[in-house]
Amino acid sequence: MKIDPLLRALSEPTRLRIMRLLAHMELAVGELAQVLGQSQPRVSRHVKILCDAGLAQRRKEGSWVFLRTAVKEKSEPPMGAAAAQLLTIAERDDPAFSARCAEDRRQLAAIREARESSAQAYFALHAEEWDTLRQLHGADGPVETALMAAFGRQKLGALLDVGTGTGRMAELLSGRAGHVTALDKSPDMLRIARARLQSLPPDKLSLVQGDFTALPFAAATFDTVLFHQVLHYAQDPGVVLAEAARVTVEGGRVAVVDLAAHDREELRERHAHARLGFSDEQMEALLAEAGFAPELPTILPGDPLTVKIWTARRLPHAAPDTISEIQDRKTELP
Repeated sequence: MKIDPLLRALSEPTRLRIMRLLAHMELAVGELAQVLGQSQPRVSRHVKILCDAGLAQRRKEGSWVFLRTAVKEKSEPPMGAAAAQLLTIAERDDPAFSARCAEDRRQLAAIREARESSAQAYFALHAEEWDTLRQLHGADGPVETALMAAFGRQKLGALLDVGTGTGRMAELLSGRAGHVTALDKSPDMLRIARARLQSLPPDKLSLVQGDFTALPFAAATFDTVLFHQVLHYAQDPGVVLAEAARVTVEGGRVAVVDLAAHDREELRERHAHARLGFSDEQMEALLAEAGFAPELPTILPGDPLTVKIWTARRLPHAAPDTISEIQDRKTELP
């Protein structure tokens, strides 16, 4: 971070307002334009200046671009921390700036309410499908209680929720995690999750669009990785679990909540299931091949289908060197 671009970035009132908004939550450029009452191209120019100065970060999610603060009062780099602290003091001690920020936050509250309404409308539109899926997967309460028990008293650290969907599990586990990364391939689902999780502090949550066969994270990033009713959508679960192993720290944990092996062939057509559940032998082999040490599963008998929770710990230097090694293997699991 350099002083000249930082000071230039902070020399314009609109950019100061943007920084105070981003201190509360991640926002799309279009949402910022709505709060600020300015055109999107004009706001985009302000965003570029803030990003070039190292004060903000952009992230693309489908056709949307989201912006989040890159500086905090008690973090590196020192100049960024000083800038964040200066803005906090300015809002406290400058009455005009304080009033402007308060009005911006009122506009931001309207955006949050719109997100909630959008999520409710989506659930209403797909209510029948969601009810069917929940009946197949078992009641939420027992599964969630069993998952918490499977994790024990251990803190989850940096948690990756793969295929977060509506964000339900990310919300449930957020109190035990230092940071939650909620990943989903669908931008529509991420918008629903964002509405559900918007009460979490911005520095504790990341929503990321991505594919579970090529996770957009560096190796050894997460302490805990969760797949909740996700793995049965994978054409090649071995590739998915190998990616999970790659991003899990040595000694970290993976938890797979999914259906036990079943014969409901109609689920392939009606709900796009690629796998009709998993047997214990299949899951243990998949986990071991990816580089995990499997633990005893938890069984939750249901009607018509049974849910299982498989957990495992990341072994040191045990994952395949590359994903292509798994893809090239000729032996197929039963």
